[in-house]
Amino acid sequence: MKTTRVIIVDDHPMVAEGIEAILETYDDLEVAAVLTNGQEVIDRVEELQPDVILLDLNMPGVNGLSATEIILERRPETRILILSMHDSPEYISTALNHGAKGYVLKDVPTEEIKTAIDTLMQGDEYLCTGARGSLAPRTTDGREPLTSREQQILLELAQGKSNKDVGEALDISVRTVETHRKNLKRKLGISTTAGLTRYAMEHGVLQGTGRLS
Repeated sequence: MKTTRVIIVDDHPMVAEGIEAILETYDDLEVAAVLTNGQEVIDRVEELQPDVILLDLNMPGVNGLSATEIILERRPETRILILSMHDSPEYISTALNHGAKGYVLKDVPTEEIKTAIDTLMQGDEYLCTGARGSLAPRTTDGREPLTSREQQILLELAQGKSNKDVGEALDISVRTVETHRKNLKRKLGISTTAGLTRYAMEHGVLQGTGRLS
């Protein structure tokens, strides 16, 4: 039986320790670390090699959304499960748009967290009952909103830079740039890089005046 490596990231010790105590009762789970903020998990994700990260949204310093983007750039195979007190559609939708694969409210029964972890390991997304069906509306023209990192990538590409140049400018791999490029094309409904550049010019991105969300 394959053991799933889990990291818990929450700045409330009682919450984190409570989840850890329950998860350690399952033979197929291993809690690799309990961390208190986004920067810690970013710094240690490659060392710890987790399968799933249980990540709080609201933490001091690097928040859960920013941490999610950076973690997935460094280790794309990691599944992010957001733990949050917030059940608003905007929070849920934004987390999923940033790359999280699941969203669970902190007041759910702990066994549901185990169900969420198993679901993510099977390659599926998981929303707890309180979050299900609560996705935020898209932008006025029906697009998914771009994340802050995608906006950065779009700006770099619109300046005519290659994937290699963008990667060097943002300190990410060429593969990561290509993934962002594909996501931009999908979200904006654009099939070519020239189309991305045209979109950036039409929306004032090159002048820093456009609104992408």
